[in-house]
Amino acid sequence: MANTAVADPESGLTRAQLAQRYGLRVAGERPPLAEYARRLWAYRHFMTAYSRAKVASSFSNTQLGQLWQVLTPLTNAAVYYLIFGVILSQHRNMSNFIAYLCTGVFIFMFTQTAVQNGTSAITGNLGLIRALQFPRAALPVTVTLVQFQQLLMSMVVLAGIVLLTGEPLTFRWFLIVPTLLLQSIFNVGLTMVMARLGSKVTDLKQVMPFVMRTWLYASGVLYPVTLFRQHLPSWAASLLECNPPLIFIELARHALLESNQQNLVSSPARLWLLAVAWAVVMGIGGFVYFWRGEEEYGRG
Repeated sequence: MANTAVADPESGLTRAQLAQRYGLRVAGERPPLAEYARRLWAYRHFMTAYSRAKVASSFSNTQLGQLWQVLTPLTNAAVYYLIFGVILSQHRNMSNFIAYLCTGVFIFMFTQTAVQNGTSAITGNLGLIRALQFPRAALPVTVTLVQFQQLLMSMVVLAGIVLLTGEPLTFRWFLIVPTLLLQSIFNVGLTMVMARLGSKVTDLKQVMPFVMRTWLYASGVLYPVTLFRQHLPSWAASLLECNPPLIFIELARHALLESNQQNLVSSPARLWLLAVAWAVVMGIGGFVYFWRGEEEYGRG
């Protein structure tokens, strides 16, 4: 009603008409989707620099510094190998269980840490959001960029593990590049979804470790994925085989592990098809979902 009242008696224009005449807009107004994507691309240099600064500062208070980028996944892999490889003897079902396990752990942690940190992408940057005007999608994208930079260091270590455990260096290794690219697109979309949900439900961050632990066990990280068909009904096994982290892990194993070619959960062609589908659906869907809440972030 206030916008329909005459604000300027001389011109007879309402507030909305005056704002339109002089090019004024509501602060934090959500732009059209295409314009929003253009603005986000314009901030690509900011996102790159911000992610590098986050990586550098994340280990600044530790004595070993950024070496923890390597030690963290290695420690996790060592713990899981002790439990599943030694105690539960899952290594008997795999010719190269160490490389199989490390590939699963490193790839899954890329998605795990992106999702967990994405939950607080908005709530952890309220000061920045309220002080500056920029596409808020830059924050969850930065989260994924941080994790991607840490993944690259992990992949160097993983390559060494794979070679030291007897796997040959083949041209199939080049397939790890599109695999990580598709996973990165998937992670960006999923991180955007979690960022918007986390801005509404602050307790979500406390729940996510339990969700991610369940997802870990459902992604064939710690044991042969062929066990799904042996111990689950066919419909449940088929459902788990469409699990996105499992798909990216299987593609990575297909690329790096010659000894695992007979143990893939599905044919490589089907895995690539599912990976592209998940990347497109989650990448576009997550971006649109986050964009629709642009006006909500930092309010209240």
